[in-house]
Amino acid sequence: MSQGTKPSPRAAPPTDPAPPTRAAPPARPKTPHRLRRIAEKRGAILDAGLALFSRQGLHGTTVEQIARTAAVSKTNLFYYFASKEEVYVGVLSRLLDEWLDPLRALEVESDPVEGIRAYIARKIRFSRTHPEASRLFCLEVVQGAPLLRPELETSLKQLVEAKAAVIHGWIAAGKLAPVDPHHLIFALWATTQHYADFAPQIDALLGRGLDEEAFVEEATRNVQRLLLDGLRPR
Repeated sequence: MSQGTKPSPRAAPPTDPAPPTRAAPPARPKTPHRLRRIAEKRGAILDAGLALFSRQGLHGTTVEQIARTAAVSKTNLFYYFASKEEVYVGVLSRLLDEWLDPLRALEVESDPVEGIRAYIARKIRFSRTHPEASRLFCLEVVQGAPLLRPELETSLKQLVEAKAAVIHGWIAAGKLAPVDPHHLIFALWATTQHYADFAPQIDALLGRGLDEEAFVEEATRNVQRLLLDGLRPR
């Protein structure tokens, strides 16, 4: 090589060609059939969670137990819910929605005595058909509602305030005795849910309970009389 001549640059080693970019598979369309299947699976998992949580509590229940009771694999369960805690909150949220449905029926245009009479009957009937749900909700609240508090402070509070305004409207129209609406709602909850939450105590004292239709009717009639006689306008 003569002086002053620069060596030619060394060629870069050959590289493998980049693999072709593979497009992500298209998302499966959520047809009515598929949406129904998703709802059924979620419902089965929530039903299993309710049965287990109401007997064993959150910490005494495992994801494996929920999956086995719901007849799904553990992997499949995690497709619908990210954790056991999410199943637990889902159970309580669904319960809260069903539990509050009778309260939503109270409207300012309705007759207050008849509306509250129907509310008492529906709530005691719910305590009979969903005793484990009522007890689970009670247990969560007694423990300070650590997982349900955000919903209590938002959706529940909004509904209670709306129905308190309805009760205020009834009182202002002279259709109801002057009572504090919030304490009236608390009294309705306490008396109607007592039959589910304290079922063993009632059975110990009376040897009867909500599994007997005649007792359901008797309890409903007496709670209606106790509360409604105090609510009629003077």
